[in-house]
Amino acid sequence: MLLPGPLLADIDTSDLRKITSDAVPISRSEREGRLERARRLMREHEIDAILIEPGASLAYFTGIEWWRSERLTAALLFQKGEPVIVTPFFEEPSVRETLAIPADVRVWQEDEDPIALIAATLKERGLSSGTVAVEETVRFFASDGLSRRAPGTRIVSANPVVRGCRMIKTPAEIALMTKATEVTIAAYRWVWPRIKTGMTPHEIGALMDAATVKLGGTPEFSLVLLGEASAYPHGSHKPQTVREGEVILMDCGCTVEGYQSDVSRTFVLGKAPSEVRAIWDTVHEGQRIAFDAAQVGLPAGRVDDAVRAFYEKRGFGPRYRLPGLSHRTGHGIGLDGHEPVNLVHNETTALAPGMCFSNEPGLYLPGKFGVRLEDCFHMTTNGPAWFSNPPMSLEQPIGTVVPK
Repeated sequence: MLLPGPLLADIDTSDLRKITSDAVPISRSEREGRLERARRLMREHEIDAILIEPGASLAYFTGIEWWRSERLTAALLFQKGEPVIVTPFFEEPSVRETLAIPADVRVWQEDEDPIALIAATLKERGLSSGTVAVEETVRFFASDGLSRRAPGTRIVSANPVVRGCRMIKTPAEIALMTKATEVTIAAYRWVWPRIKTGMTPHEIGALMDAATVKLGGTPEFSLVLLGEASAYPHGSHKPQTVREGEVILMDCGCTVEGYQSDVSRTFVLGKAPSEVRAIWDTVHEGQRIAFDAAQVGLPAGRVDDAVRAFYEKRGFGPRYRLPGLSHRTGHGIGLDGHEPVNLVHNETTALAPGMCFSNEPGLYLPGKFGVRLEDCFHMTTNGPAWFSNPPMSLEQPIGTVVPK
């Protein structure tokens, strides 16, 4: 989250330059390819139409960047025929600004029912008794309203189609995620030597956000955990300041053309205690084990299993017990910071080229500290490939971007 303007503006980033000028937005032809893939999957799963509300999936298929409110804006994707966008009359010009595909835009007035308009559209397309799939984040009032106003339709999950498209990233998507990661690593490299004793998480986060903006990214999150707070993956509300010899854990990410980065780094100002060093080295090895376990065709859960087996041999756990790894090894990433599927025990989805994941097998010692190293990777036909190279040591804790 960006901090208030004056504080961010007061940070001197004059030694940084924008590095995203060469980022290539998703093209119209790529979006048309997405729609064709969706139609193929709809045929395979006998789905006639898909209902999508604003969010990453709407942006993915249509380009529309919008928000959710009590006034429904939604898209209907059809197995046959042009998509339909439903939106309030007074919002149509704004919605059209980011619409990136050919579509029929239909409007409703303030005294009209948008769900009735959707039902009428289905009837017009001959789908009054068809199968309509609902994207998994669509709100209840929309799906329930559709079932009431189009009682002959069969409503099912759109996961086989939406996930089937979004989980497999194209080279264009991977290029944008690489650029976002480049921004985050460059921001880390700028911030790290500027951290001083007595600084607060808020102040360090402001440095990270300011650097990210100057480098050409849009900050998504800049989580900073100091000392004992680093033992709790998402932090503590207790006051924190930087102290020599104590852990500094940062988990930061940004977007470039909507696509996200997610990188965590753990380091110490001054001399690191031997226990911190030992845990850092163990997590570093855990990251390597997770990466090596990610092989095409294997269940995604095997990655998590490999890390936990290693940690348990080192005396951590078992399973999610602390001290140890209390969360999954990784999550999918793309337009959303967290996407299906996860690198977690019992996940049976097979790893396939184009899938993208975080790799963050942290270790947490309640009452003491935690260490998390997080880099993302994407699957290729030959196995995993890093977006950013993990750091090599506690003394060189930033790492590098993988050469293009």
